[in-house]
Amino acid sequence: MTDTTSSQPAKAWSGRFSEPVSDLVKRYTASVFFDQRMAQQDIRGSLAHAKMLARQGIIAAQDLADIERGMAQIAGEIERGEFAWNLDDEDVHLNIEKHLTALVGDAGKRLHTGRSRNDQVATDIRLWLRDAIDRILALIGDFQKNLLDVAEANAATPMPGFTHLQVAQPVTFGHHLMAYYEMTRRDAERFADCRKRVNRLPLGSAALAGTSYPIDREFVAAELGFDEVSQNSLDAVSDRDFAIEFCATSALLMTHLSRLSEELILWMSPRFGFIDLADRFCTGSSIMPQKKNPDVPELVRGKTGRVNGSLISLLTLMKGQPLAYNKDNQEDKEPLFDTADTVIDTLRIYADMITGIRVKADAMRGALTQGYATATDLADYLVKKGLPFRDAHEAVALAVRTAEGLDRDLPQLSLAELRDAMVHVPGTADKLADDIFAVLTVEGSLSSRNHVGGTAPDQVRAAIARARARLG
Repeated sequence: MTDTTSSQPAKAWSGRFSEPVSDLVKRYTASVFFDQRMAQQDIRGSLAHAKMLARQGIIAAQDLADIERGMAQIAGEIERGEFAWNLDDEDVHLNIEKHLTALVGDAGKRLHTGRSRNDQVATDIRLWLRDAIDRILALIGDFQKNLLDVAEANAATPMPGFTHLQVAQPVTFGHHLMAYYEMTRRDAERFADCRKRVNRLPLGSAALAGTSYPIDREFVAAELGFDEVSQNSLDAVSDRDFAIEFCATSALLMTHLSRLSEELILWMSPRFGFIDLADRFCTGSSIMPQKKNPDVPELVRGKTGRVNGSLISLLTLMKGQPLAYNKDNQEDKEPLFDTADTVIDTLRIYADMITGIRVKADAMRGALTQGYATATDLADYLVKKGLPFRDAHEAVALAVRTAEGLDRDLPQLSLAELRDAMVHVPGTADKLADDIFAVLTVEGSLSSRNHVGGTAPDQVRAAIARARARLG
């Protein structure tokens, strides 16, 4: 590839250089075609900065009026898709500043007084990310509200609970879904906590050392809704830990949604047959006419790896950088933007998809006849009759072995068969009575877990009520 040089006008910083940047370098280093999505945040930050400069007497009131007029025109052009983005102007900041200067003259040139692109971009990213977090928090709430509706409708619908993907004990489908409410509740707490560290103003740090102008950073912070100003100029312009924290929080949320996706995929399989998904979330096969594939949950599962990859990209980006700002940091935006886009799109579709679940209650109940789901209830019964738990555990294990040999479930054994199975554990047989069969029912098992966090239907409904109160 032949390297050519540009004949375009000089850049804002080009007075130091004896030749223009090559077209190859220009394309390689430009960010305008992905960072232009921060245009509205860039304008908001610039207007607050200009207002502060005028308030401090650093620029004239007329300059501020001209800047505000020009920025209003630029904001409108961007919103209408009329703004002409120029690769020669490198990034969103210079594109806007250059057009502003063309519109209002010297006032546009004065806008950059007392700031650098280093603290400008750090401010824009924080403003953009704060907006994204607010949207994500609202979408988590939408997902949770719909999840609670499905959980409430199935607060007493029995299904197998699994460990090691083997039938373990009866739970309700509502209780199972509420586990994902708790996961996403913690996710929301993490996003809200991350927002506190995002919401610190770096503007005023300039390139790395601050500025000699008599600026008022607290005024700008208040104008832009920041909670506080950054306390060290080197740190403010060079670190991206807030972006890494956002991606880590996003990775946890996506991991939780990926786990739910995996279960939806399994439950929809004929081997489980616990649920069906609405057709609008599925696709067919180009060769097998009977197929109904759960493409949306499969893609959520796949996109989780994409978000995890963005987290690793940002961690790797920052690990070797000396203070202060380095051009490496330009690479922070695409992983950050992609992560936010993926999370937002996933939450939007998941909030709808969760309402498209059709529960097959008979199949769930039928699965409880496999795997001896009430074996622990039998052991608990014996303990309550005075048998040590380890002895009760051994006795029930013998009963399960007998049931397996007869190809029956525990409730299908007679009282005599249960006693015979446990005879080798001293003191067990005489503790069994006819009341054991009420304990071995699915409903008996569920209702016995009647404590906070338990799967008893009344406790599931109480948990849903608490969740609705939190969501307001």
